[in-house]
Formats: sequence, C-alpha cells, structure tokens
Amino acid sequence: MSENTKLSAALSQAVDSSRRLREKFLADRTRPGYHYAIPEDFGVPGDVNCCFYARGRYHLMYLYDCRSDSFRYGHLSSIDLVHWRSHPDALMPDDLDGGIFSGGAFVDDDGTCYMTFWALPKEGEGYGGVRIAKSSDRNYEVWEKFDDYILECTESGMHETVDADGKPLYLGCSDPSNIWKKDGKYYVQLGNLPVLLKFNMSGLQEDHLKEPYEGVPAEIRGDWVDLFESDDLHNWRYVHRFYDRKADSSWTADDEDDMCPVFLPLPADEDGEEESGKYLQLFISHNRGCQYYIGTYDKEADKFYPESHGRMTWVDNTFFAPEALKAPDGRVVMWAWLTDDLNEVEGYNGVNDLGWCGVFGLPRSLWLKKDGTLGIAPIKELKKLRYNETADLAALDPTSCEIKLEFAVGTGSECGMYINKSADGTEYTKVYYDAAAQELVMDLTHSGIGNRRVVERAPLFIVPGEKLKLDIFIDKAVVEVYANKRQAICRRAYSSCAENTGLEIFAEGGELKKVRAWDMMPSNMY
Repeated sequence: MSENTKLSAALSQAVDSSRRLREKFLADRTRPGYHYAIPEDFGVPGDVNCCFYARGRYHLMYLYDCRSDSFRYGHLSSIDLVHWRSHPDALMPDDLDGGIFSGGAFVDDDGTCYMTFWALPKEGEGYGGVRIAKSSDRNYEVWEKFDDYILECTESGMHETVDADGKPLYLGCSDPSNIWKKDGKYYVQLGNLPVLLKFNMSGLQEDHLKEPYEGVPAEIRGDWVDLFESDDLHNWRYVHRFYDRKADSSWTADDEDDMCPVFLPLPADEDGEEESGKYLQLFISHNRGCQYYIGTYDKEADKFYPESHGRMTWVDNTFFAPEALKAPDGRVVMWAWLTDDLNEVEGYNGVNDLGWCGVFGLPRSLWLKKDGTLGIAPIKELKKLRYNETADLAALDPTSCEIKLEFAVGTGSECGMYINKSADGTEYTKVYYDAAAQELVMDLTHSGIGNRRVVERAPLFIVPGEKLKLDIFIDKAVVEVYANKRQAICRRAYSSCAENTGLEIFAEGGELKKVRAWDMMPSNMY
C-alpha cells in the first residue's frame, strides 16, 4: 500500500470518527448548548484560566487533561462573549515542565500578552514552579515560554526559605494570579493551598487538624496570598503577604485556602461606565468553592485591605475556579468551572462513557452597588440567544430556555418554580426564594441521577415592598438562577430520563406578577 493510500485511509477514518463523535454529543441530553462545554477529553480540572481582551477579541484558556500527554491550556476566542472559536492549544508540557496548571493573563502596553501558570514537574524531576509565557502575534496563537521559573518550588506547590531574621518562611508557589502593572513595575499573587497541606491545615484532608490547630502558627492558617514584584517580568522579588486575614474573622475558616486568585478594580455600575475606587479579590478555597473580598488597594504600601466578604457557593464547591477580566467598556466579567461527580455515580464511567466533561457557568457582570455589596447579573450579550418569546411555559423548550419571573412576596412566602419535574411529581429541581429565611434556594434532593443531592441556600434580603425578580437559565443539565441583580446560584441539575422536563411556577404566600420567557439558541457547535 502506497503512502498516499495509507494517508487517505487514515484521513477517511479520522473524518468518520469526527462525525460519529459529533453525533454522539448532539444526542447527549446532559451536554449543555449555551454554557461552554469543553470540546472533548477530560476537563477535570476544568479551570477557566488566563482570560484577556486584545485586538478586538476576548480570549479564554481552559485547563484540561489531555490524556495523551498531560494537562494543557485549550484556547478560545470570541467577539461577543457568547460564540467561541477554538484555537490550537496554547500551552502544553515541554522540556522543563510536565503539565500546565492554573494561572492568569495580562496584556502590556505594546499588546504583548503574558500568561502566568503553575508548571507541574516532570515525573521524578524536582517540584516544578511558576512560569510565564508570552505571545504577540495577531491571534495570540504562538506562545513562547520563558526559559526558567519566576519562582521554583522546593516542595510541591510551595517554596520554603527564611525571612530577614532567619525564621522559616513558607511561600505559596502555585496558581499565580493575573499580573497587574503599577508605576512601571509588575505584580503577581501566588496561592497558598500547598502550604496549608504541608501543615495538615486544609479542609481537603480527611484527617486535618481540628481546632485549635495546636502547633500551627496563626500566620499559616486560612486564606492568604504572597505578593511578588518585577521590573522586567523575568526577575521577581518577594514583597509580603498581599492581605492580612484576621485570625478571628468570621468570614472564612482556618482550613480554607486562597487559590485561583484574580485581582481587579470594580466598576460602580453594571455597564462599567464609572470606577468605584474599590477592588475585587476573587478566589476559591478548595473545600468551599468560589468567594471574594471587596476592599481598598493601598498602592503606596502594596497592600489590599478587605472590607467585606462574600461567597458564590455555600454548601460545597460546585462553583469553582473563577476567572475574570476587565472588558474594554469597563465591566468586570467572570466565569467559573461547574464541578460535578459523574465519575462517582453508579451507571456512569465519567468521560469514558460521555467522551467529554467540563462546563463553565455563564459569564457574569460584577460591580459595586451603592450599598457596598456586590452586584451580580448575567452579561447583556446573552440576550442574543433569545428567540420565541412567550409567557406560556408550555410553549418553551424546557431543556434550553431563559425564564424571568416577578413576584410580590410576603414575610412567610416561598416563590419560585419546579424544573425537570416528572409527570408523577416525584422528581424535580426546586428553585425559590424563602422569605422567612431571607434566602435564595436551589433544592436538588429530589433531582435525577448525577446530581450532588443538596440544598444550596444563598443569603438574599428583599426590601419590604420590593418585587422578587428571578432570572432562570435552563440548559440541559445546568440550572442558573439570578435574583434582583445581587445574588445567584449555579449548579449541575440532571434528570433521570428525557421525559422529566416539566416546568411549574409556584407562589405560596406570594403573588406572581409577571412572566417572560424565551427559547435559547445553543451557541456551542455541538
């Protein structure tokens, strides 16, 4: 057989395999249509990473396990934050590192983009460290890694040294943040989970120390990050802790870390037209998921002073690994990875059955409200996907829709809707506002296979006389609910069979005032 004949046969087989994979994905009732789903392979971890805007495009990296070698950065771009184009993988293992883990992006004044990342070690070769790669071509498709680490790990994910007094100093050496520039110098934060793991402090460890954590210094405990600075992006110096966590704080627990950090100035309105003067520190603790601080950035002291704290997940870590950017119009836009447990569900073998895993939450706009709390809303560009407007839920595609509900609520009312409801009423996901508890609730205890069967409750206070406004997005096995532009819950929500897609509004002790709904056009190719 000639080489041309062999090539033709291989190409024909590849095309046939591609077609069959596409048809499998299109028939998959769990695969969302307008929440970005990693195209193929093992999106665990499926962190959203290194987003930036340059030359008219938004760019977004996603962490995935390319099982033919190791962890990589996939690369997407978009002009509208809704429809995404795939690029060749941006970062993959090389002679120095054995895999790519989370990081952030920064576009310098000349248009060059720099991506920080946690470089995992090659098997049996040291501990890895934190590295930087750069790109300046038109589509940011050619990435050049710097030759060495900006900080090398002395243990997995951490760097042990001594301070000026000769005392042990344990520095985070993982999950670098986005870089920012001030007075000609560059700054980056490094995350601290591996330091907590060393001291058996992390809530990820089943045998982690119980309070009062005897023998563990107070400065080791809880969430914190280390700040580094550079004059040239190649040579970096340790500065100090970027913020000081109060040991007696009720905001976070001693066994929570600060990883996947993002640091950005907050606008004072949803459209980004005015700066608030405050800054957002967005991060995860691995055991509790996505959360944030709002506070003041002292540029003279290079310190961040948190003034308030909030969470974006309350019962587990489903809303995970956040990433955010400053859009050209001034908005702060964020994403997060939505974890699930299909690998642990009887009857599923995870990606080996589905051929894919890894889903992002919808992009959100974040801003500082006049009362000092965080404003949260789905980005306005999602309206492009709406069609077939109706007030009749029976006319909707119940697997791909947006539903806006408005209620008058009483002090003891529960108002919301049932999603993915079975004909006999035994299976459903329940989304509602609990007025007595002043909480936005998503109840998955009666949902189908594949769910974390939990009740998630997010604090939400509705001012007397204020209408409850819910904006609910349903996308196959994903449900997101936003309330009054100040709270949101997003989770994976599976039904056990294709027929269980019923929708039903309820208002116990309240009154339904308005319904607007749309079918939503899928934006993923398949």
